Amino acid sequence: MYEHSEIKRFSIPGPCLITPKAFADARGLFSENWREDGFCQLTGNKTRFVQDNLSVSAKAGTIRGLHAQRPPHALGKLVQVLRGAVMDVAVDIRRNSPTYGRHIAVRLDENSRNQFWIPEGFLHGYETLEDNTLVYYKQTGYYQGESEICIRFDDPKLAIDWTTAPEGAIVSDKDAQAPGLGDFESPF
Repeated sequence: MYEHSEIKRFSIPGPCLITPKAFADARGLFSENWREDGFCQLTGNKTRFVQDNLSVSAKAGTIRGLHAQRPPHALGKLVQVLRGAVMDVAVDIRRNSPTYGRHIAVRLDENSRNQFWIPEGFLHGYETLEDNTLVYYKQTGYYQGESEICIRFDDPKLAIDWTTAPEGAIVSDKDAQAPGLGDFESPF
């Protein structure tokens, strides 16, 4: 599958943007979105997804994140937008990484059908760019609330250029009260 996909790698090793090849005809299109052998070859390891999630955001300007889980419950995510569009963000929190605290931001939308792979050791979050956005993602681990890491989305140290001003963003109470990166000791 992935040999026919477009793969974009970044200056921060680990995450990648995948655009699966689509085959179109008069009926519409067909795309193979995930295949274990190809994905494992792409990421260089045996990846097992155990949980799929669907997130629906009613309004543009909704920001979800930044989240991760502590080991031994750390997890990777493969994120795709089914309807609408998001700016998806991965922040490196691997403490010995030369890119610690740096982020990658990509646009995911229903028309491009692209997917963002975010491995363990990264915070993840996104901002909806359109009303009624549906985000679908696969996880390599189960959600474990007691292991959750939450870092403030608008921490100036992260310098994420959200399209919505922080005071106008729609966020959960948990995300609004999260600590900054400077108040966090990474378990990765």
